[in-house]
Amino acid sequence: MNEYMPNEENEELEYKETTGEIREGVSSLVAMLNKSKKGNLYFGVKNNRKIIGQQMGVNTVRDVTRAISENIEPKIYAKVNQIKLHNKDCIFVEVEGEDIPYFSYGKAYMRVGDEDRTLSQKEIKKLILQTEEKNNRWERKISEYTIDDIDEDILKKFIEKGNKKGRISFEYTNKQDILKKLELLNNNNLINAGYVLFGKEARLELKMAVFATDEKTTFIDMQSKFGNIFNLIEIGEKYIKENIRWSANFNTGSFSRMDISEVPITAMREIIINSLIHRNMKEPYSNDIAIYKNRIEISNTGFFTDEATPEDYINSIEKSRPVNPLIAYIVYLTGEIEKWGSGIKKIYNECKQESIKVDFKNRKTGFFVTVYRKNMKGLIENTEKDLTKVQDKVQDKVQDKVQDKVRTKWGKLEKIYKWKSLYYTSWIK
Repeated sequence: MNEYMPNEENEELEYKETTGEIREGVSSLVAMLNKSKKGNLYFGVKNNRKIIGQQMGVNTVRDVTRAISENIEPKIYAKVNQIKLHNKDCIFVEVEGEDIPYFSYGKAYMRVGDEDRTLSQKEIKKLILQTEEKNNRWERKISEYTIDDIDEDILKKFIEKGNKKGRISFEYTNKQDILKKLELLNNNNLINAGYVLFGKEARLELKMAVFATDEKTTFIDMQSKFGNIFNLIEIGEKYIKENIRWSANFNTGSFSRMDISEVPITAMREIIINSLIHRNMKEPYSNDIAIYKNRIEISNTGFFTDEATPEDYINSIEKSRPVNPLIAYIVYLTGEIEKWGSGIKKIYNECKQESIKVDFKNRKTGFFVTVYRKNMKGLIENTEKDLTKVQDKVQDKVQDKVQDKVRTKWGKLEKIYKWKSLYYTSWIK
């Protein structure tokens, strides 16, 4: 006699025949989390409740655990166990989580009955805002600013980037329409997130300085800039580019050059972005960029939670908890960040690839990322040698062209002189 499970699939229960359906299973877990903040999944059971069993290998449970850990954002810690159901091997998965919305493979789902429905951008935003309202987040509160306080050029560029990235499906129309679609308006007033992202006179502060040594003693340059998040991303990146050492590789055959920086610029931009979107917006203090002789430090007023460390994010064992999830989501739409919680890992990997040391630390005044500057002496010397070769080659080519032109001109003058000489000789005769 065939054995069946007692309960049918529902908003907290899903059955899969084998782990060959792991992708669908992970998406079902996300759908149940977004609906009920918990869910149960069995492998080895048909959707008609018939128990057929799951073929087990040495790594089957571990592979299921890894698939869940690597493909659900924000991270969750699932309980995955091999169990016996009517003397047949099966896998049972339990999940719980409060950090709605959850994503699997870049998409968010919602459980409706026993089905997983893909959520639209508007529905995702609604989930985010509902969660924020429950937590009374600063970014969701209504500001004193209105549509007139928006920098429309930045808003247009934002939509353009989102369209190109495929994360925004609508074209730019006007400020009011776009802000409503992004749900950054409450009647005619901007919510705080809208103003710090797009405000013309937003007062987020970015302090930048270049110091003469490895210590914060004598400074060569010091600046303080105010603006919105998108303004300050560009300002911060430009400041770093202008105050670091560069070398170049020259192709003497084509006279082309490739610029090489002492720190990875894409990683530095990522640090600036994360510094701005994860800062404590309630604090009046600035975000800082300090360029020392041996390193660059970027800091903000945000902190890691007590139970999490930077290494947890690098090793993908800690779930993402953005300080400002709505702001993070809006920046995500432009493609500036790929997924929540991946920034530290991306920065670490890019620096490691270029053999550059990077540190992440909580301090009393906030969270610091330190990138150590590469020794450019050898590279700069090579650049100077390559440049000399290019200059010599260019000079040789110029000289050859000049000499060719002189020869051609002189040849023409000689012909004219000979013709005139013959003419005058014959005329005298």
